[in-house]
Amino acid sequence: MGTTQLETVPEPKYWHLRTVLSEALDSEFSVGEVLPNERDLAARFGVARATLRQALEQLELEGRLQRRRGVGTTVAPPRVGVAVGDRPHAWPGAAGDVWEPLDSELAPPPATVAEALGTDREQPVHTVRRSRVTHGRPVASELLYVPSPAVPALSAIDTPAGAPRARAVLRALHHLELERQESAVELGSAGADEARELDRLPGAPVLVVTTRWSTGKRTAALSVATYRADTCRLTFGDSGDVEIHDTPEPRAS
Repeated sequence: MGTTQLETVPEPKYWHLRTVLSEALDSEFSVGEVLPNERDLAARFGVARATLRQALEQLELEGRLQRRRGVGTTVAPPRVGVAVGDRPHAWPGAAGDVWEPLDSELAPPPATVAEALGTDREQPVHTVRRSRVTHGRPVASELLYVPSPAVPALSAIDTPAGAPRARAVLRALHHLELERQESAVELGSAGADEARELDRLPGAPVLVVTTRWSTGKRTAALSVATYRADTCRLTFGDSGDVEIHDTPEPRAS
């Protein structure tokens, strides 16, 4: 079989600017410092504002910058290592769980969640809302979906709403025999609710970790956890020593 010589793809302008800006962040700015406005930055580097925005968005995605409400664009602190999957084969809420239960309600789930759970779209499920804080900063929010048939005894529990109800749902899960736990990670963008909980702007880059717990042939719980991509470096494994922190490849402009 013959070989094909690939043409050299020129570096996009925004990617070159991203490199220049990254060097400037290292030499001229300190953590938490507010960057000049877009007009001044574009004039300084002699680029169009559209190119500048692409470079800034890329640096935000890489965790070098943060956009803060009422403040502007600031230099981000180093990413915080957040262990994911360091408690294999354990129900949510088990000993050592770092998530804080906030609330729970019984309501029909989104269509995509109902499909993943294998339930009818109109069938209510227990939706537990939890948060995760590291070093005093909110780093993740979670929606944990538990089908009613998975915890049939829960309806008889006289528990008020809020965090106590959320803990009751988690305790009910612990009576089941866990057979399988699977997780997947993908890049996403913060919706309005996630942005508010994580103190971000809507559309900010996030890491979405979806985890499924199964008993028998049934999905007993499904978690959709949203992590701040600008401050979190997810780690995996029993000791959390495998770090996922790669610099994305440039996109063609």
